Amino acid sequence: MTIKAVVFDAYGTLYDVQSVAEITEETFPGYGEMITQAWRIKQLEYSWLRSLMRRYEDFSAVTRDSLAYTLRILALDHDGAAFARIMDKYLHLDLYPDATAALAALKGHKLAILSNGSPDMLDALVKNSGLDAVLDATISVDANKVFKPAPEAYLLVEEKLGIRPSEVLFVSSNPWDACGAKAFGFNVAWIERVTPQAMALACVETVAIAPLTMFKAIRTQMDELGVAPDHRIRSLSELPEVVATYEP
Repeated sequence: MTIKAVVFDAYGTLYDVQSVAEITEETFPGYGEMITQAWRIKQLEYSWLRSLMRRYEDFSAVTRDSLAYTLRILALDHDGAAFARIMDKYLHLDLYPDATAALAALKGHKLAILSNGSPDMLDALVKNSGLDAVLDATISVDANKVFKPAPEAYLLVEEKLGIRPSEVLFVSSNPWDACGAKAFGFNVAWIERVTPQAMALACVETVAIAPLTMFKAIRTQMDELGVAPDHRIRSLSELPEVVATYEP
């Protein structure tokens, strides 16, 4: 079996969603980390709830609504300009340091993003980060109006690239996404950026768990869903070696 396409999740995999903390802290001093973590948790939760409710709204609407929820529960007064500044950061998220080199090393394979992001968000993000020069496709689940990990979302890869699931290596640092992709039938590499040992140590060393530690505890560790990724790697830089294992 040969890998013909390497398909990446965007948020949390190629792009660091925690990089929004700079603008949230600047806008609301002392609350930046709390906003960042609660916002991301509700953003994911709303995507899954809307899929289950069959009341789809695109990811830009989900992201706005989850930010509005976060600011409301923290009782943070804000004007439209402050809200817009924070939202705009999602169009300029930081790439992980090893992303560009990893993509370059995979030249010769079709490279794509499959993301819950809406087309306008993804197009701007990819262009602003320069990845438009190396990606063959940027695929939004908006085409099927359902969020990952619904199988209908992963179907878009074959529809857009013309490559069978068995010939795809899907890459995500989000455990729920890795499980969803594996259940669908992709070969999956999960980026385990936080080891269980490091996570356990961080939790027992603090009496009051910090927001970032709590976020890592519930969003970075492999889920108990009855499926497991084919590969556990620590960084994007390990992907060429993973792809090589599929070569005849």
